[in-house]
Amino acid sequence: MEAFGIATAEQVHEVEHASQVSAAACRVLDVVLAALLMIVLSPLLLAIALVIRIDSRGWPIFRQERIGRRCRPFVLNKFRTMGADAGHETHRAFVLALISGEQGPTESGVFKLTEDTRITRVGRFLRRSSLDELPQLWNVLRGDMSLVGPRPPIQYEVERYPEHWFGRFAVKPGMTGLWQVNGRSELTLDEMIELDLEYVRRRSAWLNIVILARTLPAVLRARGAG
Repeated sequence: MEAFGIATAEQVHEVEHASQVSAAACRVLDVVLAALLMIVLSPLLLAIALVIRIDSRGWPIFRQERIGRRCRPFVLNKFRTMGADAGHETHRAFVLALISGEQGPTESGVFKLTEDTRITRVGRFLRRSSLDELPQLWNVLRGDMSLVGPRPPIQYEVERYPEHWFGRFAVKPGMTGLWQVNGRSELTLDEMIELDLEYVRRRSAWLNIVILARTLPAVLRARGAG
């Protein structure tokens, strides 16, 4: 990961000179809201875990290494939406084709792997409703993630990134962000990255509140969801 750090050092340095007050306000917002949501949603979280166990064998929580702020790896938590033995080769091939420009939108018009036979019945509903993301509230409390920020990619994606994309690693990754409330997966990968970079430039507690307020309606519409 050191090579990634060299590529992003100047971009990270510029962002770290931004207001410390704003950064602290974002963290307070993260901790307060994430803790509140985990308490309020705890019955739902337990119910989802139980349904996953009934629907398919395997542990209900899926853990995967992702790349976070300053290109440092961390373990992301999600509800499992695939069979316990599912591999990542299909996703890897699809994403690398997107990055290279070889993969266009699917038949449904979205830039996302929508027809994936590895996804379980319950998993398809969880993805469409974005409920599979809820265990990341724990990542937010731990400080690995923020409620708002760029989505954390997998290492094999980052290895193919052009240099100007690395600016998205100047802030913590988030559960939601600008592209999630501006088209979700109907956007191209380039458009998603550009919105991530715009968020890095404009980041503030107020912008986070605005994005969070727009996230629920976007989820309920389920546009571009996988």
